[in-house]
Amino acid sequence: MRTGEVPHSSPLIRPGAASAPRGEGGSAKPCASGFTLLELLVVVAIIAIGTAGVSLALRDATGNALERDAQRLAALLESGRAQSRATGVAVRWQVTAQGFRFAGLTGNALPDHWLGEDTTVRGTGTLNLGPEPLIEPQTVVLVSASQPDRALQVSTDGLRPFAVSAWTAP
Repeated sequence: MRTGEVPHSSPLIRPGAASAPRGEGGSAKPCASGFTLLELLVVVAIIAIGTAGVSLALRDATGNALERDAQRLAALLESGRAQSRATGVAVRWQVTAQGFRFAGLTGNALPDHWLGEDTTVRGTGTLNLGPEPLIEPQTVVLVSASQPDRALQVSTDGLRPFAVSAWTAP
């Protein structure tokens, strides 16, 4: 045997031999076609992420606006309550045709409009916020004008801060 020559018993392909393995009758084996499990998992994951993104994008915008207004109102009422205690001046929250106002506060201390154009108030539209540290229990019910069955209440027991909860008819 010369240097660089491969013996015939070697598993390597011999010079001049066909590179494709041969099956019965000397024909080449067909290549397996299809997808691997990893490729299928990647495609399923991409579809799942896309579906989740679309479902989040299609959430009920009216419900979100009402909830956002209710959370904002609870924070504004607490702010008005704190300002009333700090200044010793009685502050009242009242509904107006354009939104609402804080009577007793000077200037534009707090906002006076809803974030959503669809938000309205059901029932009484006046809350007394102070200046006493303890106030009477109070509730205001916010309703979506386009979906009247959808309502949230912003309420306090007089001691705790205003909080948002689902409204249930009495």
